[in-house]
Amino acid sequence: MVVLSNPGLDQISLLRSPKAIACSPGVPVIDLSKPDAAASLVEACEEFGFLKVTDHGIPVELMQRLEAEAVRFFSLSPVEKERSGPPDPFGYGNRKIGANGDIGWLEYLLFAVASKPLSYTFMDFLREPAACSFSSALKEYLAAVRKLASKVLELMAEGLDIVPRDVISRLIMAENSDGIFRLNHYPPCPVLRGYNYGLTGFGEHTDPQVISVLRSNNSTGLQISLKDGSWVSVPPDEESFYINVGDSLQVLTNGRFRSVKHRVVASGWESRVSMIYFFGPPLAEKIAPLPQLMGEGEHSLYNEFTWDEYKKAAYKSRLVDNRLGLFEKRDLTDDQRL
Repeated sequence: MVVLSNPGLDQISLLRSPKAIACSPGVPVIDLSKPDAAASLVEACEEFGFLKVTDHGIPVELMQRLEAEAVRFFSLSPVEKERSGPPDPFGYGNRKIGANGDIGWLEYLLFAVASKPLSYTFMDFLREPAACSFSSALKEYLAAVRKLASKVLELMAEGLDIVPRDVISRLIMAENSDGIFRLNHYPPCPVLRGYNYGLTGFGEHTDPQVISVLRSNNSTGLQISLKDGSWVSVPPDEESFYINVGDSLQVLTNGRFRSVKHRVVASGWESRVSMIYFFGPPLAEKIAPLPQLMGEGEHSLYNEFTWDEYKKAAYKSRLVDNRLGLFEKRDLTDDQRL
């Protein structure tokens, strides 16, 4: 890893980009209309913690409409955009990610999402008459992705042979569930052109929530870490969605599902726009392995915690920190961990 010497780039780290891998046999692709979708989802969550879903039922036009609105916002002047910032923690942000020193080559809008009625953090730019189309596209997109997330989690439960089928999905569909929606823009960085490096857009991390549902434009940049620690690039697909297993789902499955470490690398040529909906449970919800998944004599790998406790711990950490490490049980023998 090397660091740019240009002070205007705030010492953001450079990373050598790995070669892109094909979606098969690399990142699992799950057709949600197929009879084996439930089993395939479970297999993908165990092996990768990351997958692509197709035949999801959300019109491409809806995705493109929100993307166009995001591009329009990020094309505004800095003064106009900064009216909706700085993020505290929600709002418009630029370069700084959180309050603990993480930085990246990006700008973003961060919304808190309430379930019932479906609503989100209101920002200054949304008061403008021209923002009506943004609000409409955003609300319609959030509603559609909520249904998709619920369907995916119910299929996971089916694949795990646990009942009721909504045992996981109801955590994110509850009236007081804790959702976050993020619009990220990674502008091209011209100084990188001609070099075999990318600029850290969003540093390596896992998502604390149950699952995250991602859609991006047709630009590269997303990378995931495999079990052996190597990084691979995820080929873009603007018509599909990508699903991340979050830390909370890893705990709910007692480590059976893998919370995937991922990052975004900005390039010298492409502008990347991504839309991520993070699905968290209610703040008071206790996070612990589901009894339906615990075999006879099996021990929990984690100390029980509430989502509020874990969320606060995550917000105090750096992106790269092992957040779940704070809640792992230390007194288990090797046999008890197996």
